[in-house]
Amino acid sequence: MSHRAPYEYRSTDELSPFGPAPDTSEIPHLDPERLEALERDDRQLLWKPFTQMQLYEQSPPLIVEEARGMWLRDIRGTPFLDGVSSLWCNLHGHRRAEIDSAVLDQLAKVAHSTLLGPSNVPAVELARELVAVAPSKKLTRVFYSDSGSTAVEIAVKMAFQFWQQRGQPGDAERTVFLCLENAYHGDTIGAVSVGGIDLFHSLDRPLLFSTGKASSPYCYRCPLGKSYPGCEIACLGALEQVFEQHEGKVAALILEPLVQGAAGLLVYPHEYLSGAVEIARRHGALVIADEVATGFGRTGTMFAVQRAGVEPDLMACAKGLSAGYLPLAATLATEEIYEAFKGEPTQYRTFFHGHTYTGNPLACAAGVANLRLFRELCVLDWVERKVGHWLPRLEALKQLPHVGDVRQLGLMAGIELVRDRDTREGFDPALQVGNRVCRCARERGVLIRPLGDVVVLMPPLNTSTDELDLLCGVTHECIAEITERAAEGTLDG
Repeated sequence: MSHRAPYEYRSTDELSPFGPAPDTSEIPHLDPERLEALERDDRQLLWKPFTQMQLYEQSPPLIVEEARGMWLRDIRGTPFLDGVSSLWCNLHGHRRAEIDSAVLDQLAKVAHSTLLGPSNVPAVELARELVAVAPSKKLTRVFYSDSGSTAVEIAVKMAFQFWQQRGQPGDAERTVFLCLENAYHGDTIGAVSVGGIDLFHSLDRPLLFSTGKASSPYCYRCPLGKSYPGCEIACLGALEQVFEQHEGKVAALILEPLVQGAAGLLVYPHEYLSGAVEIARRHGALVIADEVATGFGRTGTMFAVQRAGVEPDLMACAKGLSAGYLPLAATLATEEIYEAFKGEPTQYRTFFHGHTYTGNPLACAAGVANLRLFRELCVLDWVERKVGHWLPRLEALKQLPHVGDVRQLGLMAGIELVRDRDTREGFDPALQVGNRVCRCARERGVLIRPLGDVVVLMPPLNTSTDELDLLCGVTHECIAEITERAAEGTLDG
């Protein structure tokens, strides 16, 4: 079979703002001893997240030194297209002048001051912007933290404490959280407890609190053996049953709206999200929306819940909040939830939670500049146009014999690789097919990352059409090459 993509695309040498990769032996300022020391110490000193270090230590490391636009450049001068937005958080490209300026201007004033009592200007301004763009007018309170995990942890604790303090009959019995299988909400203990990916966290089980779990709306591998849309969203019945098993005890239902990200970009129907929220409301539970991966334009709307017309009681956001510049997260809450925490000091109704860098001025300044760009550049309008260009390229991937499913929403896509399309049988995990596809792409100047044998594409929102062509073209050719060799049994070590 041909490995060529069915369309032409320009090369990394043509598109990179850094130009082609240099011959490092001819560049005087690239000190070989420095490069070797960095690569040695990277392998010997760092412990990378979600990385099997035994394999990592056997490969040449890629150490980023500079970035511009959609591109990264490593210490040896080689450019790479950032095909996963530096883990789903970069929105407007690297070194965006408006955000650079906002951070530098703030740095000239104050880099950090505590939010435990005092406040700071960017924290107030960003809270104002967040409330203005929130998917519900009821989300009026902003609690800052520094990562998606902590934003979710805060939402879980707020929901629990709300029911303990509201003071209505039966409220204190609402201590159970419901979530979905295949869910990922972060890696702190509370966030792991409401998650559902055993591969990541099965060893942590003794540390976790008990939750109720419903089957995932994984349409490609439906646990009920049905197909959308003829299924009539039958999987909602499983969620209803879990609510009934915990009748009057459920504090909140937590969901990743429309896309279960870390599970392999599992895109599920709008009707499931709206139906799940309706079930939660009927049973008197709160709804927590985890918009860490889906927020800030990723799905084509500012927040994914807007595509289904639902309004959460608590919303966690991070990643794109600072446009990928600095660690920043926020948990938005309704006024009703906020009021349950007010009282006299001796009542101890305070939300006893916080972080040293809560509301950091530099990060909040980046967040304000980020949301200003959305408004001034009408970002959501041209995301829709970029998606229109992207879709035929993703459609072409479906024609490859070992692509079982291509899931897409906005500028998020997951490509599930299988040995047999008819039976949907996957490849032997020992072959590391998804990882090999991404290594192949890296050799061609494109950085992407797998989730098992699901290849994830998530470029920055303002990636050019030429760059989308390069991203999809290299992905197409690497998938074709690697899966063919895997099926033939000719993959080498």
